[in-house]
Amino acid sequence: MKSAPTGLREEGWRARLDLGFEAGPDRTVLRRRRHHGPLRVQRVFHPEGDPCHSYLLHPPGGVVGGDELEIRVDSATGAHALITTPAAGKFYRSAGATAVQRQHFRVGADAALEWLPALNILHAGARVEMRSRFDVAPGGRLLAWDVLGLGRPGSGDRFEHGSCDLSLDVVAAERTILAERLRLQGGTPMLQAPWGLQGKGYLATLVAWPATPAMLAELRAQMGAFGTDPVMGCTLLPGGPGVDGGTRDTGLLVCRWLAQSGEALWEAMVRAWFLLRPLVMGRPACPPRIWST
Repeated sequence: MKSAPTGLREEGWRARLDLGFEAGPDRTVLRRRRHHGPLRVQRVFHPEGDPCHSYLLHPPGGVVGGDELEIRVDSATGAHALITTPAAGKFYRSAGATAVQRQHFRVGADAALEWLPALNILHAGARVEMRSRFDVAPGGRLLAWDVLGLGRPGSGDRFEHGSCDLSLDVVAAERTILAERLRLQGGTPMLQAPWGLQGKGYLATLVAWPATPAMLAELRAQMGAFGTDPVMGCTLLPGGPGVDGGTRDTGLLVCRWLAQSGEALWEAMVRAWFLLRPLVMGRPACPPRIWST
């Protein structure tokens, strides 16, 4: 009798990926790379010198009920890691079990992390739980986003059934700045109501640390050019005096989008990243070349 492939359980795949980035003499290197099951790093690039660009892969091409994915990333003191994915993630219809994805990111002192994955698509009938946590040490810098598509509107899939349970936590200097949870149920009034998703099938969140009121004002001014799709709102959550050595005005920039078009949403988010990266990271935007393919 043949044994099951490594990482495969009766309930689904169980996959883990543990990445550790460290500052080298002239550039950041991926010092630790451990995986179990179908999660990989394709390869790393250094298109702009120090920052290490990495592409995260999930070879099966989709996630089903019962699958469990765990991603842990550590950007150690002085390192600069940028991580993206080469294609949209897909969460397929479930017969009843929940697909779980947990992500924990640590940003060390004077380190930087950019977490910029592609869109996650939830097919109708998917049951998904997603947990993301970012721990940022003093002097650390963070730019991260999450992009979600409910169903496939172009194919008539309006996410009329299924569920999604999302949580996002950002902790800076051991102080919780953001702790939120969003539960979405397919076919419920929240997806269409003016106080909910307004009938828009795509939503996204971007966070930046540390940020200032000037960054907030500039982002609002630049994003206003997009009109009604996507719809954007952003705010600055105060970090408090002493956090990251800043003033009471220094905080966590949180930006949200709702959109009818996934392409328009992606364009808006990339534009926001182009604006914020020099302000937060002290570097001009250098988009991963996979975004152009």
